[in-house]
Amino acid sequence: MIRFDFEKSVGYWIFSTGHMLSRAMNEELSSHGITYRQWEVLAWLSYHGEITQSELAEQMRIEAPTLVGVIDRMERDGWITRETDPCDRRKKIIRATDKVQPVWEQMVNCALAVRARAIVGIPEEDLEVMRRTLSAMRDNMGENVLGPVPTNTLVAPTGPVKVGSETARVD
Repeated sequence: MIRFDFEKSVGYWIFSTGHMLSRAMNEELSSHGITYRQWEVLAWLSYHGEITQSELAEQMRIEAPTLVGVIDRMERDGWITRETDPCDRRKKIIRATDKVQPVWEQMVNCALAVRARAIVGIPEEDLEVMRRTLSAMRDNMGENVLGPVPTNTLVAPTGPVKVGSETARVD
């Protein structure tokens, strides 16, 4: 029998928690006709304004071929445009369309609701320790070259956010 102590596996805890967060985001965003991965594209576009397809794949830490399918669907559904870079015809520039703006705040509220649900009952000091620990792990793995995840991508009014059947406060 193969033995592995999942309880002590940091990777297991990180991946399983990440999977649960992704699933919760997919559920929250489904009413907007968008997936978590597509929302992630829009979040990076919110941060950068526009970005090449290869830079976006690097920022999202996914392989370029994986991103192509996401971008194809988003372009088909009118969320983004993809244009050839006039300075380098090999590059494609991705931009959000006007379709995003009217629903962006609602999508951000979906993310805030998932975050609020995930951190209920966890003291801020513990969350800060977690952030520092995960950042150190990224440094150790040589993957923190992009720096911290942008904090200005989740801009929405503060106050109560619906979390399941309860209301949580986001300040």
